[in-house]
Amino acid sequence: MERIIVHSDLNNFYASVERILNPDLAGKPIAVCGSKEERRGIVLAKSEEAKKFGVKTGDTIWQAQKKCPYLVTVPPHFKEYMHYSVKVKEIYAQFTDLIESYGIDECWLDLTRSTKVLPPFADMYTQRDGGRCYSPEYLRFIGDFIRNEVKSKLNLTVSCGVSFNKVFAKLGSDLKKPDGTTVIGKVNFEKVVAGLPVEDLLYVGKATAYKLHAIGLPTIGKLAAADDEEIKRLFGKNGQTLLKYARGEDTEEVKHMDEKRVYKSIGNSCTYAEDITDYDRAERLLYVLAESVASRLRESGQGLADTVHLWVRYGNLTDISVQKKVRHTALCGEIARHAFVLFKENVKPPFSVRSLGITVSGFDNGTSQITLDEACGNYKKLEAVEKCVDKIRKKHGYDKLQRGIIAEEPEQMKSDIKNSHLIKPANFTPPEDDI
Repeated sequence: MERIIVHSDLNNFYASVERILNPDLAGKPIAVCGSKEERRGIVLAKSEEAKKFGVKTGDTIWQAQKKCPYLVTVPPHFKEYMHYSVKVKEIYAQFTDLIESYGIDECWLDLTRSTKVLPPFADMYTQRDGGRCYSPEYLRFIGDFIRNEVKSKLNLTVSCGVSFNKVFAKLGSDLKKPDGTTVIGKVNFEKVVAGLPVEDLLYVGKATAYKLHAIGLPTIGKLAAADDEEIKRLFGKNGQTLLKYARGEDTEEVKHMDEKRVYKSIGNSCTYAEDITDYDRAERLLYVLAESVASRLRESGQGLADTVHLWVRYGNLTDISVQKKVRHTALCGEIARHAFVLFKENVKPPFSVRSLGITVSGFDNGTSQITLDEACGNYKKLEAVEKCVDKIRKKHGYDKLQRGIIAEEPEQMKSDIKNSHLIKPANFTPPEDDI
């Protein structure tokens, strides 16, 4: 049976919610930005009007205002964004319970067997290669119906991609923004995707795209027609995945709305009011970040991580990212120590560091076996202590219990970094996110 997969992407989500909170912002170029006073003053999101001036996510406030002199900047309201994200998913749940989140503002929906809300449509099917498949008109009707439901009930716009697999549905939602529906059905998918750049394909990051361009495969169509053995030789086990995605052969299912999301990486970053200029302070701040990362890792249910990534942004706004393989762990102390080793190996004095980020990846999903050394050592004891701390923080507040090493950072002692710094650094993607 042909599947009906929808990928919905809320347009300019943060900026759109800000306009609901303050209707006077309607029609104005706006940017949701971090605190300029705390030097977290970068653009987190922008409106369509601001985009037309070239304002980009990750721009500093002064860069954005130089591009758009009449730009209105507003602080983020993350609780409101979460509130509206939940409300949107409640609308999607009227259609299906197969709802898989891809961030706060994107979801896949599987409507293959859903008859909950959609009204009847006369010409649902068309013929292709001697068989019957859904007509492009019917698939467009589905995307338009969902968009209109969200717009009429929440005053938010959505771009929808409708296809027979998750990869092409995601691709479609990116093609017509804002507030549009793109159909990539079995009838027309070769015509729609063949000429698109390979970097438009889901999970194809900069490194993979660079390699594909270098070997003369700049488009999805050329990748789809490439020699299987050559792609496997160049990209290893991920080569087959690349070909499958480009050829429309993705069969991955949309997860149930109650199923836990599978993360490729978990991380936190922070920009500081004053540049970091010595190792001692860097170590303390890395512990703060590691606390939030370890806590989020335990909550995720992904088990232990075997790779620690460090991101460093200097005062001149250049940055580096490095990583190392480690024994599987979910302990704050171990994550912080590995990050600090990476810092000392790659950042030499004199230095002036503006921002730091820690990310972990390579999750074992609970399959790793504890070694004899670990069983005889302190790992289990430390794990039990950190889980106890999680419970205390959940009851009394994340910032109510902090490590002694952080005592010399009074601002960090009062900070709930876990829940207030969820945005990854601009232009930072761990290698595991790039097939």
